[in-house]
Amino acid sequence: MKKTKVGIVGYGNLGKGVQAAVKQNPDIELVGVFTRRPVDTVNVNEEGVEVVNVDDTEDYIDKIDVMLLCGGSATDLPVQGPKFAAMFNTVDSYDNHDEIPEYYSEMNEVAEENGNTSAISIGWDPGLFSMNRMLAEAVLPEGNAYTFWGHGVSQGHSDAIRRIDGVKDAVQYTVPKEDAIERVRQGENPELATKKKHTRECYVVAEEGADKEQIKEEIKTMPSYFADYETTVNFVTQEELDTEHSAMPHGGFVMRSGQTGENKDSNQIIEFSLNLDSNPEFTASVLVAYARAIHQLNQEGQTGAKTVFDVPLSYLTHKSSAELRKELL
Repeated sequence: MKKTKVGIVGYGNLGKGVQAAVKQNPDIELVGVFTRRPVDTVNVNEEGVEVVNVDDTEDYIDKIDVMLLCGGSATDLPVQGPKFAAMFNTVDSYDNHDEIPEYYSEMNEVAEENGNTSAISIGWDPGLFSMNRMLAEAVLPEGNAYTFWGHGVSQGHSDAIRRIDGVKDAVQYTVPKEDAIERVRQGENPELATKKKHTRECYVVAEEGADKEQIKEEIKTMPSYFADYETTVNFVTQEELDTEHSAMPHGGFVMRSGQTGENKDSNQIIEFSLNLDSNPEFTASVLVAYARAIHQLNQEGQTGAKTVFDVPLSYLTHKSSAELRKELL
C-alpha cells in the first residue's frame, strides 16, 4: 500500500491529536513534527518521526505529501497558511467564519501559483457541520437553518483569549440555550438572534498585576469571537483551571426545519449532532481524512484552495468504490 506522507506544524493539543489519528489510518505515514520551539525540548514519543524546526521546512518539500497545519486561527494560520501553501499541499482548521472568504482567496492564489492544493477550514465546524447545512438546505429549500454549538470548549476562542495582554491561561465554553433548541425541534421555525442561541463562559488566569477589568472588556468586545454573545468572564487560579477545566469536550447540532408539499403543510426536521469527549482529537481525525483526499486531488492536477464543498466524499476514505457500495450504501 502506497502511503500518504504527512507532516504536522505545531505540536499542541491538535497536533498531538493528528499524531494519534495517523496511527488509525494504515495508508497515512507521519514523517515529522515541525515546531517553533527548540527541537530538543519536543518529545513525540514515536520512533521514526523527526522533530524539525519550522525554519528548516523547505528541506522536506520532496519528503512530505501533505502538511497539516495545527496552529490557532487568531494569529497562527493567517501567517502559516500562505507560507506553507507555497511549499506543500496543506490541510488546516481555520475557523474564523467571518474571515473565511478572505482567507480562501489568499490561500487559493498562493496554492495555485505553486501547483499545490490546500484544504481550508477543515474540522467539524467549519467542516462537517458546513456539509450538513448545505445538504439540509438543498433537500429543504423552504425552511430555516440553525446551528448550536456546545456545551464544550472552543479551542479557537480559548486561544484568542490567551493572546490578550495580561492573560496567562484561559478556557472558553460555548453553551447552547436549551429553550431555543426545543423551539426548533417543535417546528416553530423561530427567528433566533445570535444572543438567543448561545452564551459564552470564559475562565481566565490573569498575570500577576494585570488589569482584570481591561481584560474583561477586551474579551467581551472582541469582534467575531465574543462581541455578539452574552459573555461571562470568570477569573480563576491556575490550579483551579488545571483541575476543573482541563478536559476538552465539545459538540453541537445542525438543524433545519422546513416545509414540503403543495401547500407546505408538512413539517420536516433534519438534525445532525456531535457529542465529543475530545474536541482536538476529533478535529484531528477530520484533518487526517482530508489529507488523504488533498493528496489525491493534487495528483489529479487539481490545485488551489478547497473547502469541504469541493472534495468528493469518496476521497476521504482509503476504501475502494466497490467496498463503499457493498458496505455503506
